[in-house]
Amino acid sequence: MTTQSAAISAFRPAAGGPALTASLAVTLIAAATIAGAWFFQLVLQILPCPLCLEQRYAYYVAIPLGALTALAARGGAPRALLLAGLAILALVVLANAGLGTYHAGVEWGFWKGPTDCTGPVGNLGSAGDLLSRLDTVKVVRCDEVQWRFLGLSLAGYNVLISLLMAAIAGWGFVKTAQRA
Repeated sequence: MTTQSAAISAFRPAAGGPALTASLAVTLIAAATIAGAWFFQLVLQILPCPLCLEQRYAYYVAIPLGALTALAARGGAPRALLLAGLAILALVVLANAGLGTYHAGVEWGFWKGPTDCTGPVGNLGSAGDLLSRLDTVKVVRCDEVQWRFLGLSLAGYNVLISLLMAAIAGWGFVKTAQRA
């Protein structure tokens, strides 16, 4: 290798660059967050309400999409493909931030939540069947906070984490679009 070719390769950006960095960061944050949600559910017995479960869908999309985008970036995929992956990641987690904001508002009583987890209990069935079902069913309401830290519920932390992931994906998008 000549001195000139060594100097040129030293200044060449690493394969993937900001698209790789951003998609890996989003993937790792999403995986850590969903692992934390499962820890709260399975170990600490803090059961999720229907809105909590819906907020997990974004993580179930972000983890494989982020991993695929990272693999594409590492493999030198076309910039348009990387931009599409990062844009979809950003939109998915931004939508999740909106859902988390809605859920936090339901918890704080700013607005009513969906009737399946905040309304009155209905259709209890027959009286004989009712007692057996009451022993096995735990209703988790969307408007009752089961855990708070520093004044925020898990829905509030979901908003912050989702906004962080959106910012990282947005940064990766902008930096990838600017690359020559």
